[in-house]
Amino acid sequence: MRLYRILCVMVFAVILASCNSSKKVLYMQDVAVDVPEEIANMHEIKVQPGDKITIVVSCMEPKLAQVFNLMESTMRVGQQTSNYNYLSAYSVDKDGDIMFPVLGRIHVAGLTRTEISRLIEKRLVGDDLLKDPVVTVEFANLRVSVIGDVARPGTYSITNDRVTLFEALSMAGDLNVTGRRDGVYVVREDKGQRVTSRVDLRSADVMKSPVFYLKQNDVIYVEPNDTKAGQSSINENSFKSASLWVSIASLLTSVAVLIWK
Repeated sequence: MRLYRILCVMVFAVILASCNSSKKVLYMQDVAVDVPEEIANMHEIKVQPGDKITIVVSCMEPKLAQVFNLMESTMRVGQQTSNYNYLSAYSVDKDGDIMFPVLGRIHVAGLTRTEISRLIEKRLVGDDLLKDPVVTVEFANLRVSVIGDVARPGTYSITNDRVTLFEALSMAGDLNVTGRRDGVYVVREDKGQRVTSRVDLRSADVMKSPVFYLKQNDVIYVEPNDTKAGQSSINENSFKSASLWVSIASLLTSVAVLIWK
C-alpha cells in the first residue's frame, strides 16, 4: 500500500511538472480565437541613412528612361571581361539623400518605397522629362539579425516591407525548447538612438508591441532559460556534471528507503 501511494505521488508530481513546462513554451496562450482585432502598430519599412535602394524608371519610350536608370554594364569574370547589364543601388547618405540622374539630390529618408516612387514620378513629369513614367523602388540591403537560443542564429535578408517578429524567428528555425518565451529582446536603432524592448511571446499582447513589426537592422535576442544557462559551463569532466549524478543517486536512494522502510 505504501509503495502504491509513493508511485501515485510521483506520477502526480510528473503531471504537474509537465503542465508547468507547457505554460513556459506555448505561444500566445491568452489569444482570443476567431475574434477580429484591429491591427496595431502596423507600418511599412521606411528608408534610413545607410540604406541601399534600387530605382527603375520605365515609360512608353524605353530609350528616354535609360538615362534615369543606374546601370552597370561591365563585369570581370575570371581572366575575361564580359558584358552584363545589372542594376546598381543608390546609397542613402547620412543626411538621408540620394543623387538621382538629372534630378539631382533627392531626400528619401523617412519615406516608404511607394512614397519615393510617387515623389520621383511627380518630379519627372513636373520637369517635363517624361510624360508617363513608372518608378519602381526596391530595398537592396534589408536585414535583421537573430541571436541567442534559436535553432539557426544569423543575419537574414528580408524583402517584405512588413516583417513580423514571428516571421524573423521562423527564419531562424524558431526558439529552442530552452529559449525563454518571455525573454525575447529587440534592439533597434532609430534617429541616432538605441532602444531595447522586451516581449513575451506567451501573451497575445506581443502583437500590440511597437517592435512586433520589425525595421531594418533590428537585432533579436532570445534569452536561454536557467537550465540552459547553467549548462553552458558543464562538460563531461566538470564538477557540475559530477554533482548532477550525485544528486540523481541521492534521489534514487531516498526513494528506495521510502519504499523499503
